[in-house]
Parts: sequence; C-alpha cells; structure tokens
Amino acid sequence: MDIEIGSNLFRNTNGAVEIEGVPHFQMSVKPSNGAVLLNLALFDQSGRMVAKVVDSTLAFNERRAYELNKTGTMLELKEQESGTVVLRLTQPSPGRVTIDQGHFWTIKGHLCTISPTECKIDTHTVSKQETDANGGVASLGG
Repeated sequence: MDIEIGSNLFRNTNGAVEIEGVPHFQMSVKPSNGAVLLNLALFDQSGRMVAKVVDSTLAFNERRAYELNKTGTMLELKEQESGTVVLRLTQPSPGRVTIDQGHFWTIKGHLCTISPTECKIDTHTVSKQETDANGGVASLGG
C-alpha cells in the first residue's frame, strides 16, 4: 500500500504508520469491497488513550468526544466540540491512501499536525520526502 502523509509519500508499505518509533495506526483493505479499514489509538497530551478506532469503527470514545464519518473512499475523525479534524484519509485509487489533514497527540505527548504540504511532530517537520518502505512501516519522527 502506498501512503501519502501530507506531501510525503511512502511506497510499498504494509499499511502501518509509526510515529516516533511507536506504531500509531494501521490501515488495510477490506477484501469484499476494497474500502480502507483503519485501526487507530488516540491519546491525550499525557499519553492516556481517549479513543480507539477498530476496522473504521469507533470502539472506544471517552466522553463521546469524537465522531467518525466515512464513505466508501473517505474516513474523517473529528472532535465533536471544536470541530477539529483529528485525522482525514481518502483512498484516491486502489492501493493508495492519502492523509491530508490531522491534529492529534502522539503516545509520547507530542502534537502531530498534518496538512497537504507537510507533517509536523513537535518541532520536527517532514515535507516532500519519498520513501520506499519495502513492505515495512511508514515511519515519521524519530
């Protein structure tokens, strides 16, 4: 699976994304219809889990703070109160996922922001990089 995160392209991944050396989310393709399935753990600033998405469904949602909207080719997780997009991914073609918007805390308590032009984790910015993952994970931050 090819994954675009901001303007960064990770070719030939196994669908996993690690941030700061820790697996953060996993994507796979549903065999019956080709839709992307997302598994994601969402943390607060202190590293405590506040929400969990399993197979593109909210499995845990502390205080019902998040809402998940999805279509066949798009998935968007938002904070209900502020309307902030936590993570938006689209599937422009089979075998390719684009994450063009994000605003969430890593398990290490660093803010990760994703825009169409870059991915920023704490003070580390990654932009316009292309990486062949050779069947491994897409890795951000270090």
